[in-house]
Amino acid sequence: MKKNFRYTLLLLSMLAMAACDEGFDDLNINKTAATSVNPVFSLNNSVINASFVATTVQYEIGIVQQMISPNSGVLTGANFNQDNRDATQASWQRYYRSTIRFAVDVILATKDQPTRSNLYNMARIWKAHAMMVMTDTYGDVPYTEAGKGYTDQVLLPKYDSQQSIYTDIIKELTEATAALDAGKTIETADVLYGGNITQWKKLGNSLLLRAGMRLVKVDAALAQSTVAKAVQGALIDANADNCVIRHDPNYVNGIGQMLNSTEANNFYLAKPFADHLKNTSDPRLGAIAVRYVGVKSGSEQTPAKANIDPAVQVGMPLGLDNSTAVAQATKDGLASFYDYSQVDRTRMVKNTAPMFLVTAAQTQLLLAEAIQRGWATGNVGQTFQKAVRLHMEQCALYDAKSAIASSAIDAYLTANPFDASKALEQINTQYWIASFLNGPEAFANFRRSGFPVLTPNPFPGKAIKGAFIRRLTYPNSEISVNKANVDQAVGRQGADDLDSRVWWDK
Repeated sequence: MKKNFRYTLLLLSMLAMAACDEGFDDLNINKTAATSVNPVFSLNNSVINASFVATTVQYEIGIVQQMISPNSGVLTGANFNQDNRDATQASWQRYYRSTIRFAVDVILATKDQPTRSNLYNMARIWKAHAMMVMTDTYGDVPYTEAGKGYTDQVLLPKYDSQQSIYTDIIKELTEATAALDAGKTIETADVLYGGNITQWKKLGNSLLLRAGMRLVKVDAALAQSTVAKAVQGALIDANADNCVIRHDPNYVNGIGQMLNSTEANNFYLAKPFADHLKNTSDPRLGAIAVRYVGVKSGSEQTPAKANIDPAVQVGMPLGLDNSTAVAQATKDGLASFYDYSQVDRTRMVKNTAPMFLVTAAQTQLLLAEAIQRGWATGNVGQTFQKAVRLHMEQCALYDAKSAIASSAIDAYLTANPFDASKALEQINTQYWIASFLNGPEAFANFRRSGFPVLTPNPFPGKAIKGAFIRRLTYPNSEISVNKANVDQAVGRQGADDLDSRVWWDK
């Protein structure tokens, strides 16, 4: 009897356990979680992460002498002609971990979906842009295996030569731009252009023009043929078509965030940049600069001391440290080095300021140079003036208080006419100004064109003294984890330092 009771009890227990397990799997499924992601949102993630990181101020913007800091420590970079891999890795990590990764995800997800062909080709264009930024900055970089860590478990990507990268970038931009079709599915959720095919085609052609002009020193024939392809289609020629990342209080401008917080009192307009604008009576100085007149400390930089009058702006000379900057300020008749001019944190580098990546002004200046070289048709002087006007009008898009009156633009163009005998210098000096706050592009165009004419930062630090920084170094994270592939790139390209030149800069 006892034995039967035990068997009965065991059976009831098993039945109870079975009852408890029934429906267990269903209970543990999150019915609100996404099981797949529309690839257009992955493209959006790629796009917004292309906004440049704050450390471009330390290096690229400093190298081209637009902003500089006398402070060392975490800010060490172009100011002291020194390698700071904690800073040089920031762009690498942002672009490879987000911008390039998500663009590759979209390409893989849509390449076999005819109904998403526009999205597929938009992602190809966007990846090409991101890869140009990376290879122009560092030289040989992962390309064919880039972004495949998540999809193909390629955790140690090989590095491709910059020459092969540019060959494929040109191919991708040419094919993808031509394949965009307004008669097919329009990706209205696209955060950049709302799926507008005309604007995406202009971006593709403008990037192709940029790629072609990048090669003028190393392969003039390829440069010319690439430019010829680009100008056959429509280019970005209005600010409404600019490739721009828009920021808001939830997704802030990285440069603005840095300059409005920890480093608010540490970066100043460099003397070569401020002097050029001031000496040519350029109204953009009033749109860009602020000087906290007479202050002796960062805490004294209050709105009451702010002055945006171009006449009072004073740029900080290069080659100074925290100590010598004090003596230089006294020599310049200032109360302290905090008295030098800065980019206005309440206008052009506020937290919500837009980040311009490819603009009408830049594109029309490249077109002007192409015309000057005989690679495109048109009036070089008119195209040049149009480009300058476009950038001055673009200033209002940062903040209404940075708007420049049409009369001031007219006066500037009259006082600074186009001179055909100095065409390349004038065009590329304006490109330097039009690329302000786009450090990677300003740095790249400065190296390939040689303009504006600048004197190297005199601060000792680089192996080759009296020369400009030519590239940024590979991140420590790559050296420690992917050393074999890094070493192969170094063996092909040259020493991993600030003096080695990338392929198109030979």
